[in-house]
Amino acid sequence: MLVKAVAHHTKASFITVAGSEFVQKYLGEGPRKVRDLFRLARENAPSIIFIDEVDSIATKRFDAQTGADREVQRVLVELLTQMDGFDQTTNVKVIMATNRWDTLDPALLRPGRLDRKIEFPFPDRRQKRLVFQVCTGKMNLSPEVDLEEFVTRPEKLSGADIQAICQEAGMLAVRKNRYVVLPKDLEGAYRTVIRKTGDERYDFYS
Repeated sequence: MLVKAVAHHTKASFITVAGSEFVQKYLGEGPRKVRDLFRLARENAPSIIFIDEVDSIATKRFDAQTGADREVQRVLVELLTQMDGFDQTTNVKVIMATNRWDTLDPALLRPGRLDRKIEFPFPDRRQKRLVFQVCTGKMNLSPEVDLEEFVTRPEKLSGADIQAICQEAGMLAVRKNRYVVLPKDLEGAYRTVIRKTGDERYDFYS
């Protein structure tokens, strides 16, 4: 959502792709997809390329033992080649996202390729409140629902976690043939999402 906001405010074409989409069955298909992506971006400049889960194709290189590993490394080499071949006048920018930055190949992080590295921390209480309000804005909440009760809880939640909680609460209400989301729906959804995520993922940044 943040990248879409960037594209909107810059009036640029927005091209999004998951890193895993470059991993293909046949030899050479992955690098070809990378070339096609950058060609499309240049043809529609100004444009922004957003590659999500880039760690699936950009982990640190090693002596590949299998054909699949070698193909993934060829995809990375093609990606680096395309980024190096950019003329500053082409008006094409690349944004990548990962939650495993420590596994990325150092060549990708070299100045001139990815010049800015931004970590998005977990939202604070004020931000959590705003995300809850946005995610429940079109939901039919019971007057008994107090979002502040969930905002003030100590668990660390990402924006995606909050969205998942609200969606799950809506599904719980639907399963009960109700058109109104009750406090117990949000409570059940909250417990479900927290149980799935666990606390171990937060230890890395602590």
